[in-house]
Amino acid sequence: MSAAGQKMTDDFNCEAALAGCARGERAALHAIYASEAGRMLGVARRILKRDALAEEAVHDSFVQIWRQAGSFDPARGSARTWIYAILRHRALNILRGETRTDLVDDFEPMGLTSDEESPEAAMLRLSESGRLRACLERLEAPRRSALLLAYVNGLTHGELAGRFGVPLGTMKSWVRRALLSLRECLA
Repeated sequence: MSAAGQKMTDDFNCEAALAGCARGERAALHAIYASEAGRMLGVARRILKRDALAEEAVHDSFVQIWRQAGSFDPARGSARTWIYAILRHRALNILRGETRTDLVDDFEPMGLTSDEESPEAAMLRLSESGRLRACLERLEAPRRSALLLAYVNGLTHGELAGRFGVPLGTMKSWVRRALLSLRECLA
């Protein structure tokens, strides 16, 4: 950060801006946004790994900051800490919600079917005599499907956990073990 940028950040009084938000002063919220939104977006991106979700988390955080500014207590910590705690909680709630979103057995009635390639179709595209296909066929069907959905369709661990109806940690283990088995087989 440039010296001028650092000086501007140092001059910004986040506590005063939160007090202004509590009084309903839109300019105070705008000042917080101008000072913190860029860094907040960076923090949200590191947690969520997707730009759209990070932007959603930042937006939701500013709505919450506006609504709850009156509850900020300087005796409990700094204003920036309070703001970033709101952001972190919102981002984590988005992550948790992602694992519950797809916990249904039948996507069709809800209109949640997608045009993404199925794991079976991806397997059929591989050469029947190829080593990769032979190694993939050795994997248990659910783990093979999870691995193919992750690498062919780009699904996250959370999305896979929701789709298969298993905890997030279980899905991470499935994918890790499937990759290890695949690596050993191909070696």
